Amino acid sequence: MTLPANNPAHDDGEPSADETSPHPLHRRLKSFVRRAGRTTEGQARAFAELGPLFLLPYRTEPLDIEAAFGRQAPTVLEIGFGMGEATAHIAALMPENNFLCCEVHEPGVGALLKRIGEQQLANIRICAHDAVDVIDHMLPPGTLAGIHIFFPDPWHKKRHNKRRLIQPPFVHKLAQRLAPDGYLHCATDWQPYAEQMLEVLQGEPLLRNTAADYAPRPDYRPLTKFENRGLKLGHGVWDLVFRRL
Repeated sequence: MTLPANNPAHDDGEPSADETSPHPLHRRLKSFVRRAGRTTEGQARAFAELGPLFLLPYRTEPLDIEAAFGRQAPTVLEIGFGMGEATAHIAALMPENNFLCCEVHEPGVGALLKRIGEQQLANIRICAHDAVDVIDHMLPPGTLAGIHIFFPDPWHKKRHNKRRLIQPPFVHKLAQRLAPDGYLHCATDWQPYAEQMLEVLQGEPLLRNTAADYAPRPDYRPLTKFENRGLKLGHGVWDLVFRRL
């Protein structure tokens, strides 16, 4: 089963041509890491049965959120939902909100579609495209009530740190898309990235921290199996919650 477009190939961990080009117009931040993976029969069935209802095509024009969700409601953007476990949990807890979710990993998209069907979730829409493009072209300023970025790739090697998603220009774009008092919630299990996130977010003049530094984990964000395993091994997890001024 394949998505109609933007199906990423395997990433070997090395920068692609557009990231290493010396010309600034040829370099751009991506919101995703390319991964290989196999779509299961259940995920393929979810694509066929639920894809037409819950997949939104990427377009280079503002998204009509009311038409996409069939209602007017506060809208939360999630960037990189993995296999959709936390996404489905949060959407079920907050039926009053719309959740616009960006992920390019095909098995993850299929897994979330499957969860949508199993849990009868009506408040999720998925755009299987790079979130940076979605933000640039589909989401005008002041559109969002919230943004979730949970456990983005930390790019552990120092020479790859520049590929981290949370960078000042991108955070400024995110802040612009938030409505007044809208929130940006990031979480990571890599302390050096948490420290960078805190520095970048505190440096954005459109945002204010809701805590002195790191925030307690909000009740709506569940502990995933991966996170629980890490906590049992003594690994830390850092949440950051900032609000739009």
